[in-house]
Amino acid sequence: MRSVSVFGATGSIGESTFDLLMRQGGAQAYRTVALTGGRNVARLAEQAKALKAEIAVIADETLLPDLKAALHGSGTVAAAGQNALMEAADRPADWIMSGIVGAAGLAPGFRALSHGGTLALANKESLVTAGPLLMAEARAHGARILPVDSEHSAVFQALVGEEMEAVEAITITASGGAFRDWPLERLATATVAEASTHPNWAMGQRITIDSASMFNKALEIIETHEFFGIEPERIEVLVHPESLVHALVGFRDGGVIGHLGAPDMRHAIGYALNWPERNHLPVSRLNLAKIGQLTFSAPDPARYPALRLAREVMAAGGLTGAAFNASKEAALDAFIDGRIGFTKMADVVEDVLERLSRDTGLGKSATSLDMVLDADRAARRMTVEVIKDMQRT
Repeated sequence: MRSVSVFGATGSIGESTFDLLMRQGGAQAYRTVALTGGRNVARLAEQAKALKAEIAVIADETLLPDLKAALHGSGTVAAAGQNALMEAADRPADWIMSGIVGAAGLAPGFRALSHGGTLALANKESLVTAGPLLMAEARAHGARILPVDSEHSAVFQALVGEEMEAVEAITITASGGAFRDWPLERLATATVAEASTHPNWAMGQRITIDSASMFNKALEIIETHEFFGIEPERIEVLVHPESLVHALVGFRDGGVIGHLGAPDMRHAIGYALNWPERNHLPVSRLNLAKIGQLTFSAPDPARYPALRLAREVMAAGGLTGAAFNASKEAALDAFIDGRIGFTKMADVVEDVLERLSRDTGLGKSATSLDMVLDADRAARRMTVEVIKDMQRT
């Protein structure tokens, strides 16, 4: 019986993971070590009971009494807070889903690698902020990292049986988000509700807004560079409104291998869960004759400045990725709270990177997780200052 843990169990990735675990036998097929969630006590308790989890951790410490009450008599230990989250990551498991959104997912994923299991990485921020450290940690403990972002899972699958030396380019696709067809001048007045609606994928609010701004894709460009070790200039992005082609790998002989599938995260999660086998998955099958055509276009730099910033981050290297992601998260908070407009998020992040590069030298390589977290905190503080300066003018 394989042991599993799911970090971020009540989010969209976690829910899809829970669905697949239950479909593949649930508690009869898997020993669930740990489940963690943010604030949804009722759902976390429901999942923990269904999978007979050893421990369930809620991020908000004030909700611990509620979690204990919900789990009373179940046999699952209830815990809360950051320390409890890290203790859960210290419990060995064969397969760990890293599904916590944002930089908050870095430390527990990093800790989980020390036990030498398989980390199914949906938390793209881990590679963006600390890619070299994370990959080195996996190598040091004989652990394996499997990509769960749909694009990177697609690349991973296209590379089965291939050598990276034969790869000329990797192309990841983007739907273009909620505003791909909007007039540019209208973007400045886009509301949170409008940005929170994705044309194809069912995702959480934050990643849906990141899709509209293409900050999500900017992170994925960096993730592609870190995970596959390919040079930034050989990573391309195509806007593909249908969201059926997830990635393309071009080879030196002129051939291209693509991965197609329905826009359903259970495909990438299921591939990582069952790897190296392919098991039946409850996802829609493609009918290309019915679909009729697939469309592609180059992303508009004026509409998606985040893509340019990703290139600049990779060129700068070092701690720049950690600062980029932290500022992006803080700017997104400000947009959701109504403190800045949609198009101002990219302006804020660019300003933060310029100031920090000038003042602290982000280009130096990180030699520890503490250095990454320090850069993260500095970028968040600077983002607050930049937004205040912006509001004064």
